[in-house]
Amino acid sequence: MKQITLNLPQIDEEATKSKVEQLLNQYRLYLLQVPDDFLPKVTPTYSIVQPSITNEFHSSTEEAALKRLDWEVQRNKFLERIQRAVNRLTQRERQIIVMLYMKEEEMYDYEIYSEMGLSQRSYYRVKVKALYRLAFALREEVYKKVLLVKN
Repeated sequence: MKQITLNLPQIDEEATKSKVEQLLNQYRLYLLQVPDDFLPKVTPTYSIVQPSITNEFHSSTEEAALKRLDWEVQRNKFLERIQRAVNRLTQRERQIIVMLYMKEEEMYDYEIYSEMGLSQRSYYRVKVKALYRLAFALREEVYKKVLLVKN
């Protein structure tokens, strides 16, 4: 009888943690960000524009508005995805993530664990676990590359 073994890929813990922190920092930026290139041009530009085959006219203001709308839809989807994933965490994990990454004013780790009444060691254990669980909820975990060697 032949024995079958499953070779599950190993998670790269540091890369996974880094990726989730990057997504959470992006979340904070998306809450504040309105890019300048999506704003309509204020100064007029004069150029001869050939009519299109459909004779449709798009001004820079219309194009900027459409671009901005697309960007806002993508941004809102991203924000909602992060919020749903954070809501799946335990209360303590969620509290750490929200206080550290999702509030307007930045807080430091020592402020959070003293406010929560946790020891430094307990805080970091819960924080790391929260980041891993968030990575799985977002499906953003990073796996180690395994080289297959044939004998």
